Amino acid sequence: MAQVNVHEAKTHFSRLLERAHAGEAIVIAKNGEPYARLVPLEAPKARKPGLLKGKVEASFFDPLPEGELTAWEK
Repeated sequence: MAQVNVHEAKTHFSRLLERAHAGEAIVIAKNGEPYARLVPLEAPKARKPGLLKGKVEASFFDPLPEGELTAWEK
């Protein structure tokens, strides 16, 4: 894990972003004390449509039961 000081981070920020994007973790230090870590983002998980199909009984568009409608009218 590379460590750079704040001045170097400000001066070479674009380069540090490229290194982080390539998978490297970079620590940014102030007066030799680690302050922050620049790391690559994790790739978003792929969504699979239909995972809840058949598991959810009620639909948002189904009419409300009579008792529920009455409760909303009070």
